[in-house]
Amino acid sequence: LQSNSCGPGFAEENTSSEEQAMIKIAGNSYLASPNLPDFHGCSPGWSSAFYGAECFDSEVHSYLKNLGKQKSSESQNIDAKKVELEQLLMMETKNYRKTMKFYQKLLQKERRSKGPETKTMLPKLKGQLQEMKSKVQFLELVKKYQMMYAEQWGLESYVLPTVIHSGKTDTMDMAPMDESSLLLYYNTEKHQCNNQNGVRVLQAGTPLGLMAYLYSRNAFLEGYVQQFLYTFRYFCTQEEFLQFLLDRISSTLSSASLDPSTSLTKICNRSFYILQAWIEDCYSVDFATNTDLLGTLKEFISSKVASLNGYGERLLSLLEDASARKSGSADQCSGVDKCEEESEEGRKTLHSLYKKLSEDVSRKNFYWKLSKGMGPIAQYQREKLHADSAVLAKPCCSSFTEESSVSFARADEVGPFLLIECSAQQLCWQLTLLQQEVFHKCHPVHFLNSRALGVKDKCVTVPKAVSADTISLKVCNLFLSKCIQDQYLLQLLKNADSISTWVAAEIVTCHTTKRQVSLLSKFLLIAKCCYEQRNFATAMQILAGLENLIVRQLPAWKILPAKVAEIMEELKAVEVFLKSDSLCLMEGDRFKTLPTIPSAHVLAMHVQQLETGGFTMTNGAHKWTKLRNIAKVVSQVHAFQENPYTYAPDFKLQSYLRQRITRFKDADISALAADNCANFHQIPAEKHSRKIQDTLRRMKATFQ
Repeated sequence: LQSNSCGPGFAEENTSSEEQAMIKIAGNSYLASPNLPDFHGCSPGWSSAFYGAECFDSEVHSYLKNLGKQKSSESQNIDAKKVELEQLLMMETKNYRKTMKFYQKLLQKERRSKGPETKTMLPKLKGQLQEMKSKVQFLELVKKYQMMYAEQWGLESYVLPTVIHSGKTDTMDMAPMDESSLLLYYNTEKHQCNNQNGVRVLQAGTPLGLMAYLYSRNAFLEGYVQQFLYTFRYFCTQEEFLQFLLDRISSTLSSASLDPSTSLTKICNRSFYILQAWIEDCYSVDFATNTDLLGTLKEFISSKVASLNGYGERLLSLLEDASARKSGSADQCSGVDKCEEESEEGRKTLHSLYKKLSEDVSRKNFYWKLSKGMGPIAQYQREKLHADSAVLAKPCCSSFTEESSVSFARADEVGPFLLIECSAQQLCWQLTLLQQEVFHKCHPVHFLNSRALGVKDKCVTVPKAVSADTISLKVCNLFLSKCIQDQYLLQLLKNADSISTWVAAEIVTCHTTKRQVSLLSKFLLIAKCCYEQRNFATAMQILAGLENLIVRQLPAWKILPAKVAEIMEELKAVEVFLKSDSLCLMEGDRFKTLPTIPSAHVLAMHVQQLETGGFTMTNGAHKWTKLRNIAKVVSQVHAFQENPYTYAPDFKLQSYLRQRITRFKDADISALAADNCANFHQIPAEKHSRKIQDTLRRMKATFQ
């Protein structure tokens, strides 16, 4: 299987003393409540689905193997590994944060005095910070790798048919079944890192075969589990998948022995880990929207699992926590989670200071601006703007609202006045926070099967007079008919349309051409600031509003300053870039360190393109290579959600923006434009009267 690749190499290390010790320790605690670290963080996460087997390289595996070694013997202990890793991570994080604070103080001192000592010390300190940052990231990756205890219970490929037979409740359908009837593989060429002839990579499988492959060796580490959780709705319903897991637990729970080497014990334990990963990662899209599914799971755990196995109480607690997070009634995290959040904040501050030095993929792949002999100067100014804004990790925009005597509660009376008075950066920050609020509620699964929701290439989602609940799912439905699909994507796209309509409405309702020019310039600058801060969603929404047919015909465009008008070409270039490749925002390392909000519609179109074509082969097996590519593309949603923007919220300005957007979200732009004379090309009075006289003269001549 793929485990023979250059990755962690679990298949080769299968009989090592380390894994034997891990299985022994876990086996001795079977039927007892698992330790919290063993149970916490079972979901592999987006990186597993995106990188696959390459998520954890051999260096991570070797580092973890050497952790926790006892000096008196060669034996290794899991608890010792946990303690040592936590201590190392905590120590490196503290050192990193202290060095970061010292660097910021030194940077401020250098700007004030520009002394020779600080100039020589800053480059050295930057190098140290980079090394410390890399070490913290590596330790976090090792910690994530260590959390995948589910691999203790993996099965070899030839044992996978046993997984299916273990869930049979009757003897009528017990015909012999081999692996070839469930799964299809293709062979790859010999890897340079080993002496094997090649590896087998999963190509396709039946629904039962694909579910059984969840129990295979290294399915967690190679990304299969996470990819499956994203895409299984194409070939089975949530009820079918849950029943598959519950049948395996029911048939193995009572008969599983304390011997961890038996297949029944491995199937039972692996089933619990898969179920836990499903709840952790997909509760909001599968269980929260399906009360029957959630009720079936809770009833099964309470009646059959809680009294026999410690996993029952843990799963019920996990469901309660997930429900609380979904409803927003709880915001609790463990000490480890708090430490991770503090570490994230420290890294974000560092990365914001490195914006000028880091490789920006979005600028690397193409030029935003069509320069006219001043490309280097424009690029320098753009980089300088990034550097200046990057120094402010948490900018505050509340001063102007405190000084303003205008009440934000009367947004309709104020009109677009505040849009012109506020700076483009202030509006960019608050619009970004508003966009982030709706984006962080979405899930990678929301972008699947969007054709069935009526999402089209022209960015026409749902008619405004039609409710999303009335949409028929019979047309182009790629999910199974009984599969319940969350329609949050429609809310995302409707929000995008509302902002685009608001932008157009604000412009056409300006009663003077001068005010229209100011507002056009402001929106263009806001969009430019948004895409430079990697908020591509708001940037594309503003572009859609400016490209409205009525707006594009306004006379104000002719007197718009040339430098500002060039931003429109930049925005169009950004749009082409986003549409060029489904993974264009995932190239390099910028997306790992800098916040990003993708365009929901563009991402949905990329997924639709991957969904084009058949999902099954001639023998009826589902193409796993196709499903894996889809999972890789949608995994970037969770990747971007890991790095939120840290701008200081200005609630008064946000309230004003919300009211203006709500007011114009269903507006008829053509009707609004018809009531405003500034939207039409005006003919001078003298010229107009001269035309009338000429026309009368010609008409008079025809009668003579």
